[in-house]
Amino acid sequence: MAETKTIEGFECYAPELAISNEDFPTEGFEVLFKNEEQNFWFISRNQVILSLFRRFTPISEAQFLEIGCGTGYVLKAIAEDQSHKVTGAEIHVQGLMFARKRLPHVKLIQLDATRMPFSSTFDAIGAFDVLEHITEDELVMAEVRKALKPGGHFYITVPQYPWMWSYLDDVAFHKRRYTRTELKRKLEKAGYEVKYIGSFVFALFPAMVLSRLFKKESKDAQKNQEKIVEEFNIPRWMNQLFRFILKIDVTLIKWGIQLPFGGSLVAVAQNKAGQTK
Repeated sequence: MAETKTIEGFECYAPELAISNEDFPTEGFEVLFKNEEQNFWFISRNQVILSLFRRFTPISEAQFLEIGCGTGYVLKAIAEDQSHKVTGAEIHVQGLMFARKRLPHVKLIQLDATRMPFSSTFDAIGAFDVLEHITEDELVMAEVRKALKPGGHFYITVPQYPWMWSYLDDVAFHKRRYTRTELKRKLEKAGYEVKYIGSFVFALFPAMVLSRLFKKESKDAQKNQEKIVEEFNIPRWMNQLFRFILKIDVTLIKWGIQLPFGGSLVAVAQNKAGQTK
């Protein structure tokens, strides 16, 4: 086990990266914490994640690790579902401080996902809109597989389509957007069998594309940061409408349908070591 250092009360496996690194804008944690519980996209994504988790990891009290847990919004939903034993991991201590407000009794640690300090420990590991922030994404996939028990599952969401790149990706410190072929290829190369891969934000995708086309990038970085906040500050009626429309995605994915296109990709990959047919 790697040596650790305690920072702000958290066990840190990569303390040199706990306060400052270039994977995510730390000011984004406060924005997320204030908006996730009401925002249609986060609510719908949680419903998708839980439906897949129940399908592929049906055991109660599963050992689950979320890397890049941020403010703990997804982690809380999984912890409350069948009393799973969850651990939250984040490279930024600032994110863990917000997660602690949501999950005061859950184990929260700081680590670098390219250097996982675990071996055959977890039934399931999640990375929800995390891999696109990490340059060495294939290394993370390999390290996650090492930390999974034989036959364990890796749950992933990432932004889709490189052609949809915009200033929003730049402000969020994204390194890439994925194609379905690329994500599947990288997972299989790392030693997984892909059990499910499909799109999310399918029903709203035309509106999403139009929105990106009409949003103009500013040369002022501060104004671009402000536009990120504006993404959350939509009228209540519109938020409710979008949430209602995304019920189409949630329902179809729950039925096991792999949606053909959308703003995000959702994948479930199984550690082939020791898996049963």
